[in-house]
Amino acid sequence: MNMPRSLLVATLAAAAGLTLAPATPAHAATTPATNELEGNPVPGVCMLSREAVFAQSKVGQAASERLKQLATQQQSLLDSQRKPLEAEIQAFRQKAATLPEAQRQQQGQALQQRMQGFQAQVNQLDERIQLTRGKVMQQIGEQAQPLVASSYNSHHCGLLLNRDAVLGGNATNDLTSDVVRGLDAKVTALNFNLEPAPAAPAK
Repeated sequence: MNMPRSLLVATLAAAAGLTLAPATPAHAATTPATNELEGNPVPGVCMLSREAVFAQSKVGQAASERLKQLATQQQSLLDSQRKPLEAEIQAFRQKAATLPEAQRQQQGQALQQRMQGFQAQVNQLDERIQLTRGKVMQQIGEQAQPLVASSYNSHHCGLLLNRDAVLGGNATNDLTSDVVRGLDAKVTALNFNLEPAPAAPAK
């Protein structure tokens, strides 16, 4: 019945996508290490890493930090509920052996229901953070789309591949750095809060 703090922290950290925007220079995302699969440039074939655009752009990094902040705030609120509940559970365990069977079952079931309710709040928060992250990434993608189109045309591309799915090849026509620079000049932050919890389906 006890929920360790580390479990709650891990849940919220994963939900917030804390690895979304590592502080890595933008050029590092667009200069793959030279290897024997580099080959010759293929005219008209271009590549783009959406993950790197999100991770290296200023707006992507700011969004990641904002998600961390929101997760931490909500974690503090949940902690204020978790700590007294864990204290009651500990007290119950210490006295359970001395209680009459009916009273022990009644108190144990009540505590179990409260823990289930608390876990439901943790799960709901996880869902809210995931919904928020998805919406923010969609907004960043919408901001980046015209930049991708412009870079695509200026590089005379005829085919655009996801760089993160390419096993090897020449990265001469990698559009990622162009898009990151354009996005940095266009927008550096988004103002958002956590999305509300989805409405429960009607029974």
